[in-house]
Amino acid sequence: MTSPTDKSPSKAGPGSANRALVNPGNESRVFLVIVDDSEEMRVALHFACLRARHHGGRVALLHVIEPTDSQAWIAVEDLMRIERREAAEAMLAELSREVVEWSGSSPLIYLREGDVRDELLRLIEDEASISVVVLGAGTGPEGPGPLVGLLAGKLSGRLRVPITVVPGALTDRQLAALT
Repeated sequence: MTSPTDKSPSKAGPGSANRALVNPGNESRVFLVIVDDSEEMRVALHFACLRARHHGGRVALLHVIEPTDSQAWIAVEDLMRIERREAAEAMLAELSREVVEWSGSSPLIYLREGDVRDELLRLIEDEASISVVVLGAGTGPEGPGPLVGLLAGKLSGRLRVPITVVPGALTDRQLAALT
């Protein structure tokens, strides 16, 4: 398992136009978004960024690289792990630029390996600054998604932070109206 990594550069200066105007200096409110390649994650991320900007908080990005089932070819598995990590780092770098644009501050970045559910629970336990988990709900016929179902269901009582589930079909205009 990989330790969480904070790749966030320094915050914008006090005169920056991107700085949050509500509760300036209150960066204790951290909105955690679980990063994957889904459309609903992008909606959840945009919502979290708008909330962070409005409340003077920050966004945290968690991406979990899940292990594969194949252990037959260890060398191939090692190469696949390296490729998945490089792809995850590239995706997090791209999303970080968007977070800065939308929220006005750099995100906290956590890149871990293991089961998404287990790593999310560990991160919430380990990082006291995380105050809200923001998830995007899928819009397809398969439902809101396994993580939304799990966290809003069986695991909701184990969490020390609230969960915000953002409908994946919201537009930028609708998101702005909510924050």
